[in-house]
Amino acid sequence: MNVPTLLSLCFLFLLTISSTSHAQLSKDYYKNSCPNVESIVRTAVERKVQLSIATAPGTLRLFFHDCFVRGCDASVMLFSWNSTAEKDNSDDLSLAGDGFDTVIKAKEAVERVPGCRQKVSCADILALAARDVVRLKGGPSYEVELGRRDGRISTKASVRHQLPHPEFRVKKLKSMFASHGLSLTDLVALSGAHTIGFAHCSFIDKRVYSFKSKTRIDPTLNLQYAKELKRQCPENVDPRIVVGMDPSSPQKFDNEYYKNLQQGKGLFTSDQTLFTDKKARVIVNQFASNNTAFQEAFVNAMTKLGRIGVLTGNRGEIRRNCAFVN
Repeated sequence: MNVPTLLSLCFLFLLTISSTSHAQLSKDYYKNSCPNVESIVRTAVERKVQLSIATAPGTLRLFFHDCFVRGCDASVMLFSWNSTAEKDNSDDLSLAGDGFDTVIKAKEAVERVPGCRQKVSCADILALAARDVVRLKGGPSYEVELGRRDGRISTKASVRHQLPHPEFRVKKLKSMFASHGLSLTDLVALSGAHTIGFAHCSFIDKRVYSFKSKTRIDPTLNLQYAKELKRQCPENVDPRIVVGMDPSSPQKFDNEYYKNLQQGKGLFTSDQTLFTDKKARVIVNQFASNNTAFQEAFVNAMTKLGRIGVLTGNRGEIRRNCAFVN
């Protein structure tokens, strides 16, 4: 058998496993083992959101980072004493601690219910928490497919080349998302999560201070917005300083993100490229003019995201503590 044929068969085998696994997910998975799990998680998430404005975007981003690396198995939650876990990779160091704490607090709340002890995975709690923070910020509420188990492996190396970077353009993003079965519409919809949250100033330095053009400002960036970013993020600023992702309504999950793109106010290159690309622009314009269309596409994309590489059945485990394998 030649190498191309062998690789094709391997790919089909992995695709079959993935399809079979997510087919075992169901919206009422815990109806007998822990029937109140959603309300337990929701209450814990609500408390966290009230305590910190970083909770919602941090939890949502944590879910995306988890699913894109080893699949939705909560491997991003695992702690390593020698700093060799996923969360120790440079691409994950900017993940907000509030996101991790949200899942930990929700897991602790679930474990306090006698009938639910070691019945609900951290992976499922993360998926539920991601849904709940979106709802609490004014976004859509939706049913979450459940039944994931937690992974036992978490390595720095597994993160390499798996996550989108702020400077990526549509072609690269499309390829990355397509490798997980996500379409261009899914890409544009999931990018809408940037309607809430913050980014460190270091991620936009090249756009406002050292772009290739003579003006030193990315020409796709709205000039007035660029000046405001310079004011908020002066050169050589403290690396801990952050700027809002959405200058219009940073605390509300809405379609203002797409209206910002129409005005050249996408914070990252990976944001603004969705409007400079002809095919993606059609979707951006649709979402900008129709918040319902955006919300429906976002729910569909989140559901597909939550199916990536899931462990079900006898694969993986139900962790007692989300930070450590049993």
